Amino acid sequence: MTSLAEIQTQLQASLRDGDTVAFVSGNFNILHPGHVRFLQFAKSNGTYLVVGLAPDGPPAISVEADMRLAAVQSIGMVDFAFIMESDAATAIKALKPTVVAKGKEHQCRDNPEQAAVESYGGRLLFNSGEMRFTDLSAIERQYETNILSPFRLDHGFLERHKYTAADVLALLAEFRQLRTLVIGDLIVDEYVDCEPLGMSQEDATIVVSPIGRRRFVGGSGIVSAHCASLGAGVEYITVGSDGPLRDFALESLGNNGVNAHFFHDRSRPVTLKQRYRVHNKTMLRVSELRQHAIEHQIQDAIFERVEELISSIDLIIFSDFNYGCIPTELAARITLLAKEHDVRLAADSQASSQLADISRFRGMDIITPTEREARLALKDAECGLVELGERLRVAAEANNVIITLGDDGLLIHAPRYGLLRTDRIKAMNVRPQDVAGAGDSLLSAVALGLCAGADIWLSAYLGSVAAACQVSVIGNSPLSPQSITEVLG
Repeated sequence: MTSLAEIQTQLQASLRDGDTVAFVSGNFNILHPGHVRFLQFAKSNGTYLVVGLAPDGPPAISVEADMRLAAVQSIGMVDFAFIMESDAATAIKALKPTVVAKGKEHQCRDNPEQAAVESYGGRLLFNSGEMRFTDLSAIERQYETNILSPFRLDHGFLERHKYTAADVLALLAEFRQLRTLVIGDLIVDEYVDCEPLGMSQEDATIVVSPIGRRRFVGGSGIVSAHCASLGAGVEYITVGSDGPLRDFALESLGNNGVNAHFFHDRSRPVTLKQRYRVHNKTMLRVSELRQHAIEHQIQDAIFERVEELISSIDLIIFSDFNYGCIPTELAARITLLAKEHDVRLAADSQASSQLADISRFRGMDIITPTEREARLALKDAECGLVELGERLRVAAEANNVIITLGDDGLLIHAPRYGLLRTDRIKAMNVRPQDVAGAGDSLLSAVALGLCAGADIWLSAYLGSVAAACQVSVIGNSPLSPQSITEVLG
């Protein structure tokens, strides 16, 4: 079990300027809702929450230390937990937490921790937490990456193209040989889980209270993480200003095996998208972003970095969210360079709440717009889907086009044996939890599939399975090859 000294070392390595530490101690025999409320209060007073558990021995302790420790460590809001070697005051003197929290029932009793806290200027707070009518454990469970929704695989598609699930899995294994470069807008997604309080008495406003936050790397960052998690070696290029969001993203990407090249631009804070959620439903989205094109000096610096990397790259993915990170001129320069080095190309240009033109990425091996994005690019709201796919393929000079259709799956428009052919894959996730990351996972898997030598049909099927796995959990998490294997198996 982790010692106090080890907790000190781990905590010091994690702390950054402005971070605070909250500390609580107790027996924690059997975890119950009161414990959760109390820990929630403590966590609200610190960047990091450290829990010290009393050692075995006293009559009040009925559960062995390792079992109590495992239970506390399973709570998502707890950052560090350990079995104390002696009393709480000793641990407090060593850790020097900003805040020490105790239950309200201790306020009128003798508190030996008081002297330890006052010795370095900390605060001792008494609060048992607020009553919640929202199931916090249910909120925690919705973020677990091993939750798989009911799937409905499109076996008919595989049969039409003479493939089997084994062929899809064999393709997945080929990704370990690939080197990928992802370029685009970095986004940090923050999910703010709230408890509904009712309607304001002053005006017709819904009132909620935040009870938990989760951050995920999104945008082009999650595309790079998907590729790395699927086995490819990944270089990643993006632009933004320094700050906590950048630090969070780079640390997360590094942990997922992505080699990030971050170009500093003080005028472009990293985009933050906040989703305020109540009972597993998003009630409001707030986006903090900039949409101006990056300066020519930064464009030149990015191009020079691509020139340095190009000889070791098999695939370039443009993951564009139309926030100015990939101006058309820069995309064209990189595309020409890629073709000179026989590097495969893929692009997506998302337009969830802004204008976009996927056709400006010319000469791609694959583009993956939604139907709305395809119609925006062509300024056509009337033509049929097959005609839409062909017109977009010609306008973008693309080899293959996949038009995603939400609950209706996707449409593939591609050449085969010298002829154009269109086919459809049905949506494979019967009850998606969060569709926000479907397009990014599809793009990643399809592009890698084509780069590995598969045709568009096999690659698109793998991409559809990947998207089905991704939308089975809340928030963007790197694709798990194990989950894909379980679904196909």
